[in-house]
Amino acid sequence: MADAPASAWARQDMAPDGTGFLRAGSGAPVLFIHGVGMNAAIWQPQIERMAGNWDVIAMDMLGHGQSPLPPPSPELADYADQAIRLLDHLGLGKVSVVGHSMGALVAQELALRAPQRVRSIVSLNAVFRRPPELAAAVRQRAAALTGRGGAAGTALTIARWFGDPVPSELKAATDKAASALSAVDPEGYARTYRLFARADNDHAERLETLAVPALFMTGSQDRNSSPAMSAAMARLAPRGRCTVLPGERHMMAVAAPDLTTRHIVDFLGESGTAERDGAAEAIPGFDSGEFRRALGCFLTGVTVVTTIGPEGEPRGFTANSFTSVSLDPPLVLVCIAHRALGHPVFTTSRSFAINVLSEDQKTASGIFASKAADKFASVAWRPGRTGSPLLDGSVASFDCDVERLVDAGDHSILIGRVRDFEHNSSQPLGYCRGAYIAPGLSQEALAATQPGTDVGAILENGGRVLFLETADGFELPRGRGLGSVSDRKSLRGLLAAKAIEAQLGFLFAVWDDAVNSSLTHVYYRGTFDVPAASDRGIRLVDLKAIEGLKILDPAVRSMLARYVRECTQDAFGVYVGNEMEGEVRPLGKASMPTASDTGDHK
Repeated sequence: MADAPASAWARQDMAPDGTGFLRAGSGAPVLFIHGVGMNAAIWQPQIERMAGNWDVIAMDMLGHGQSPLPPPSPELADYADQAIRLLDHLGLGKVSVVGHSMGALVAQELALRAPQRVRSIVSLNAVFRRPPELAAAVRQRAAALTGRGGAAGTALTIARWFGDPVPSELKAATDKAASALSAVDPEGYARTYRLFARADNDHAERLETLAVPALFMTGSQDRNSSPAMSAAMARLAPRGRCTVLPGERHMMAVAAPDLTTRHIVDFLGESGTAERDGAAEAIPGFDSGEFRRALGCFLTGVTVVTTIGPEGEPRGFTANSFTSVSLDPPLVLVCIAHRALGHPVFTTSRSFAINVLSEDQKTASGIFASKAADKFASVAWRPGRTGSPLLDGSVASFDCDVERLVDAGDHSILIGRVRDFEHNSSQPLGYCRGAYIAPGLSQEALAATQPGTDVGAILENGGRVLFLETADGFELPRGRGLGSVSDRKSLRGLLAAKAIEAQLGFLFAVWDDAVNSSLTHVYYRGTFDVPAASDRGIRLVDLKAIEGLKILDPAVRSMLARYVRECTQDAFGVYVGNEMEGEVRPLGKASMPTASDTGDHK
């Protein structure tokens, strides 16, 4: 379906100097600046989504759309001055600026040249200090431009921007970009692209003076405007922030307009609120309960702390001095020794990520505790929301902006405000008294014993516990021994037979049977994936409703009462004894050892 004419969603106009622009809506003004080969209409998705609350202006850059050609050998200042003339014509004193690719460089130049005219900037898919191979490829393409357009060049550009082949769901976005490329003035395109090819270093020494709030946002799959570039710019800008959109490429503003625009609006709203009343930033939709559970994945602590260095290179070190600080706002901290090799990088960074390692990541722990030249060569990782590396296979990760840096003795304390986090049910790796510990070992030992032990599990998902309903009441899933999926009498066999996807976690209770002295009861706590509706007798019961269930075994009733109480307190222990008496041995936080020397080694 063809795009609606601009008059249907924006007013088209021209400034006295010939600059073409679109305008729609009312409210706080936002200026949009497109990239090389595009025009103001490429911002249609953002204009339509924002015009209800913002005064949106989208300009045609020099050499594009209705605007006149730039000088034969232009500089970024020529394009920034064009934007200032447009603001003067519209009578706008101060605006927020959103720029894409080349337009992002113009937005930065505008904010650096005339900070009194700019409230905040959003740099989408911006370039910064291209690596040598990438820089050579871009400059080669620029040198080959003749000022004459061509279908072959358009096809290659589309492939770089959207992928080759282009995903079917992006056909409409691709057609929109291809249409703009085919309509651009070839000479305007050539002059602008030649500048774009050499301007990636223009702000390297000036971003430290950028006075306004700045969001640097790109897609995880954008190789030409990479997450490392955005993270490096955010690191330099005093009020910079990096956001990486998973799976997105260079044209994410048209390929994923809802997601991209939501991030733009959230940032502009936050920076506007902060300017008015100095309020602390809030993270929309942040789930404090899930955040608490993610923090609970950390055992006695082995983490790898990562960031992006000043040249866009990934950096990391092993640490076990990690802890939560606050739920509201969500804050965590980690320590790094002054003598650690990475200390200068991490104490000047704008963001960092904490990766809580799993049992299977002992090798990664050793690598990041060493002085290896390239610690990331042997691990799989991806950029997080701030651009900081997230290690594949970690139990949990916390992607943070630096909230505060505190000097403490021979260490620095990095306090981070959590921007994003994730966690899973795999077993964490611990470290105590100079050695690694792994809670999964108790299950391995149990599986190797004779199947004469009664092994059960308290499995929870979202505040509900899984029970099996029988003719005599309710009981927890249990079996003779931990066993295997092929042994129907064992716990694992029972779970497999009922298609219950369970993840056993920590030991919860062990007691000897009062009647049968040769029988021992062992119960784990864990999690499960909610099963599909069935008639297998599976029942999901809210924690508050457990007390009213008919449970014949008094020892199990007592154990479940403790489980409900400890869930409420968020503090767990292990019961050891028999059916009549025993003790709960708490997993006390005070007894957890603390490393005194964290950094690039352990």
